[in-house]
Amino acid sequence: MFNFDEARFLKIQEGAVHLAPRIDQEIGAAIAAGASNLFFLGTGGVAYLMEPAVQLLHRRSGFPVYKDYPAELVLTGSANLTAKSIVVMPSLSGTTKESVAMLEKLKQIGAKVITLVGHADTPLGQGGTPALVNFAEDDTSSESFYIQSLLVALSVLKARGEIDNYDALVAELETAPAALVAAKKAFEPKAEEFARVIAGSDYHMFTGAGNMWPEALYYATCILEEMQWIRTRPVHASDFFHGPLELIEPGVSLILFRGEDACDPLAERVVQFAPKYTEKLTVISTADYRPESLSPELRALLSPAIMATLMERLSAHLEVMRDHPLVTRRYYKRVAY
Repeated sequence: MFNFDEARFLKIQEGAVHLAPRIDQEIGAAIAAGASNLFFLGTGGVAYLMEPAVQLLHRRSGFPVYKDYPAELVLTGSANLTAKSIVVMPSLSGTTKESVAMLEKLKQIGAKVITLVGHADTPLGQGGTPALVNFAEDDTSSESFYIQSLLVALSVLKARGEIDNYDALVAELETAPAALVAAKKAFEPKAEEFARVIAGSDYHMFTGAGNMWPEALYYATCILEEMQWIRTRPVHASDFFHGPLELIEPGVSLILFRGEDACDPLAERVVQFAPKYTEKLTVISTADYRPESLSPELRALLSPAIMATLMERLSAHLEVMRDHPLVTRRYYKRVAY
């Protein structure tokens, strides 16, 4: 595959899967000790990657689960964030300043903090109780964080007796890294074509529903806006018909991510509407490239990681096509702010 190191990718995703016993041990012990709730506190794009796990727990667990902005919580606090809270803090670099500031506040509160980081010798790599480290880089981190956050959610369900096939799902996850590579290979013949759609306009609307929405938001914001300087307008498919549809007209690019969870009818509603008013509807569906080796249940749970792994292939072509490397920035880690 074009500009792809398969061995490196497999090592990183296998590293994420192999965190399962440690995550389960920590979550199980905390809940057994009387933990009252769970907070996912990521900053920036990595916070979006936690959202499918938040959705899963909101819909299948009675355990209180919150997602918030560390930058706001440092200023306001929360009545629900206490010494009995479990806090999951992801940060690829381990140095994200808003999260580092939040970590200091959490130490004062006395909450249990599980950090998910790519580098051990960092403030978040040193500050978690525990810090779980799985090295990754930008082009491989999305799948890694989706897997880790799914493992957190599954462990909560297990600890509370709200799932009866935890062991089977985690055992099947061992095959997920290879399945993701298979999805990449299936998508590769189409990757350049889809990259040309992105390169062909300086503005795109993005939409998705269920666990596809976080990936649509992530790709539009953290890849196209941050790494390619392409303007986007991400909108949840359930909100699309409450304002944003008025922006659809001939020549407007609308890109829809479709997955395999129960929310896909919301995506279908967009499919039925948009082609009547724009010739530039692009639909990318995980079902077209899904690895058949995975069970339908795990495919649905991993749809965000599958879409992320497809989008990495698109991005590999896009950065060459536009002569704009993904590492190029104007301001991020370039100037003070």
